[in-house]
Amino acid sequence: MNTEIRNLEPKSVWNNFTNLNAVPRPSKKEERVIAFMVDFGKKLNLETVVDNVGNVIIKKPATTGFENKKTVVMQSHLDMVHQKNADTVFDFDSQGIEMVIDGDWVTAKGTTLGADNGLGVAAIMSVLESKTIEHPAIEALFTIDEETGMTGAKGLESGYLDGEILLNLDTEEDDEIGMGCAGGIDITAKRTYNEETVSDNCAAFIISVSGLNGGHSGMDIHKGLGNANKIMNRILFDGFENFGLRISEINGGSLRNAIPRESKATIVIDNISKEPFFFEIKELIHNIKSEFKSIEPNLSVEVSETNLPEKIMNLGIQEGFIRSVYATLNGVYRMSPDIKDLVETSNNIAKVVVKNGEISVKCLTRSSSETNKIDVANSIRSAFELAGLEVSFSGEYPGWLPNINSDILKIVDSLYEKLHGEKAKIAACHAGLECGILGQNYPKMDMVSFGPTILGAHSPDERASISSTQKFWKFLLEILKNIPNKS
Repeated sequence: MNTEIRNLEPKSVWNNFTNLNAVPRPSKKEERVIAFMVDFGKKLNLETVVDNVGNVIIKKPATTGFENKKTVVMQSHLDMVHQKNADTVFDFDSQGIEMVIDGDWVTAKGTTLGADNGLGVAAIMSVLESKTIEHPAIEALFTIDEETGMTGAKGLESGYLDGEILLNLDTEEDDEIGMGCAGGIDITAKRTYNEETVSDNCAAFIISVSGLNGGHSGMDIHKGLGNANKIMNRILFDGFENFGLRISEINGGSLRNAIPRESKATIVIDNISKEPFFFEIKELIHNIKSEFKSIEPNLSVEVSETNLPEKIMNLGIQEGFIRSVYATLNGVYRMSPDIKDLVETSNNIAKVVVKNGEISVKCLTRSSSETNKIDVANSIRSAFELAGLEVSFSGEYPGWLPNINSDILKIVDSLYEKLHGEKAKIAACHAGLECGILGQNYPKMDMVSFGPTILGAHSPDERASISSTQKFWKFLLEILKNIPNKS
C-alpha cells in the first residue's frame, strides 16, 4: 500500500512522508528520526546542525533571483502522538506506521497516522531537496517533543536562526491561517494509600469503558466528546454511594493531549449488593449512552465478573479520590470574549491510574489567557488537595498572542484569496503551537501557521486529505515565491 501512497500527488511530499513514517518517532524517543533528518540534510550537502536539545536545523541558500528576499524559517515538529486501538497489535518503538488509502484520505491501520506534523515535515523536506522550486534562503527547523512538553521549542536558544519570517506548518484545516494559539500547563496529582484485604463475602467485576472517539484535547475539546475517565468515575461514584463499591485498580486514558477513549477498573461489591448493583448500573449505563448517542454512537460500557483481587483501596482515601475527580473540571471552562467561537480555557483529565497503593491523575489545562490558565490550574489543584493528593505543575508554555498587523499574515491572506477566490479563515486556535515559545528567543520574527486538512489527530482515526495536501503544497510554493525583500 505504501507504493500507492508514493504515487499520490504531490509525489515528493508523499514520498518524504512515507520515508518519515518508516522511522519510529514517539515523543521523547526521537533519536532515530533526528538521525534520519541529519542524514537527509547531509546527503543534500546542506548545512545541518543539531542543537543542544535535539532540534535539527537545515539551511539552504536562496535560488537565483531570490537572494535579496527575507530569509524564511520553515518549521514543523518531528515527533508524533502514539495512540492505537485496544485490539491493534503495534509497537511504536520499533515499527513504522502502516498506511492505507481510503477514498480521498490517507489513514493508518488502527494507529495514529503521524500526519500531525509529519506532512509539514515532508513538505519542508521536499523544498529542501528540490532543484526547481523558487524560494528565498531557507532555514528548516525540525523541533522535537512538541506533543508532550514542547521541550524542543523551549530549548532552542537564540543565535541558531537568522530568518525574519516563520512559516509554521502545523495547522489542520486547509482554509485556515493561524495567527495565535493557546498556552498550556501540565497538572499531576499523586498520593499513596494503604491497601485493605478483600473479604470472602464479595464479588469482583471489571468495568470497561471503550468505543469513544477520543481526539485532540485542544482542537476537539469543544465538541462535547466523551471522556472515558469522567464516565468511569461517574459509574464508580454511583456504585460507591449506593452499594459500597470498592476500587482495586483503575487504568484510564494515556497521553495528556489526547481525550481519553478507554478506561478499565477492577472493583469489589458485597455479595448481598450484587443484584441491585447490576440493576442500578444497567440503568446508569443506559442513561450515559443516551446522553452521548448523537456524538458517541460506539460508546461501550461492559461489566463482567472476575476473580477477587487480593487488595482494595483504603476506604477514606477512595471516597476523597472519587469526589475529587468528580469535582475536577473537564472540557471547556470559558469561550474567548474577543474571538468568536474560540475556546479560551479548558482542561482535559487525560490519565487516571490507581494500582498497588498509588494514585496518579494527569491533566492538561490550556488557555489563551495566562491568568485564566493559572486560575483553572489552581481550581483543579484545590480539588485534589482537598482529597489529600499532592499536586505539581510542569511543562508550562506560553500562548502565541495574535498580531493582526503581521506583514506575513497579510501576504498569506492575500495569496489565499487570489488562489481560491475566497477569503481564508484568520484564526487563533486552542491547540498548542510552538510559535509562542519560539517568539521568546526570536521576538522580531513574524509568524504565521497553515497546513493541510487533518481529521482525528491524536487518535487512531487520524486521517489526512489527499486533495487538501495538493492544495496546501500549491499554497506553500506560492508563498515562497512572494516573500518580500529585505529591508
